[in-house]
Amino acid sequence: MGRLHGVIRRPPLLHVASDQGEGPAVVMIHGIASSSVTFDNVIPLLVPAHRAITIDLLGFGGSPAPDDSEYTVEEHVAALARTIDSLRLRGRFVLVGHSMGSLIAARYAATRGARLRGLVLVSPPIYLAPLAIGSKRDRTAMGLYLRVYEYLRSNKEFTIRAAAGLSRLSPIKNLLEVSETNWRAFVLSLQNSIESQTSVSDLASVRVPVEVVYGSLDLFLAPSGIRVVEQLRGVTVHRVDGGDHVIRPRMARVVATAIATCSADT
Repeated sequence: MGRLHGVIRRPPLLHVASDQGEGPAVVMIHGIASSSVTFDNVIPLLVPAHRAITIDLLGFGGSPAPDDSEYTVEEHVAALARTIDSLRLRGRFVLVGHSMGSLIAARYAATRGARLRGLVLVSPPIYLAPLAIGSKRDRTAMGLYLRVYEYLRSNKEFTIRAAAGLSRLSPIKNLLEVSETNWRAFVLSLQNSIESQTSVSDLASVRVPVEVVYGSLDLFLAPSGIRVVEQLRGVTVHRVDGGDHVIRPRMARVVATAIATCSADT
């Protein structure tokens, strides 16, 4: 994490929100401004045959929010890795990431892939540098995403109000939270883990099966990013018609099937 008198501080342990069931282990991490309730519709589908574990990311849910953290992907991965190590899992496991959690999961898989059976990315916000995109339409769309995120980071009161409104409409209770408490984690994670990302190169170096699940109506998803990822070796993409960014029951079934596929791989 940060440094104190030239010494690198040990990454903090994250909050393990749920650990239930027996069988091949599945570790699930949520996205920005959320918590492990993200997987409320997935867990019941897993526990008959899996050990289902959900972990709150650094700065969110019940996890610590260090004052010196810059919330980079590297810091998120370091805290996640220490927490997973503390669980003393037997054998390899499936790692599942939703939204920003999928970017963190991709980096974990790229750097610690020997521990994994497979990787499942749900609603991954894979954004490319606009100048690297050939299509003018896709380049314009990518630039729009980045401008929207810059606006959210720069307008605190608007963002907090908007998040509260969206949370009230969410089908999963307490799914979204942007508040004074997690504002710093939100802003820095958005800037340093989503806007500045290397997910495509991370996924290109992953050597375990990768299952990608996304909804056709996901407003946070960049089609150009998905098109690049689905060309990578070992990646299988599942499109859920009518699905959005939230893991609703229909998408949860697709996610559970993807997890079972990874669990079956040896």
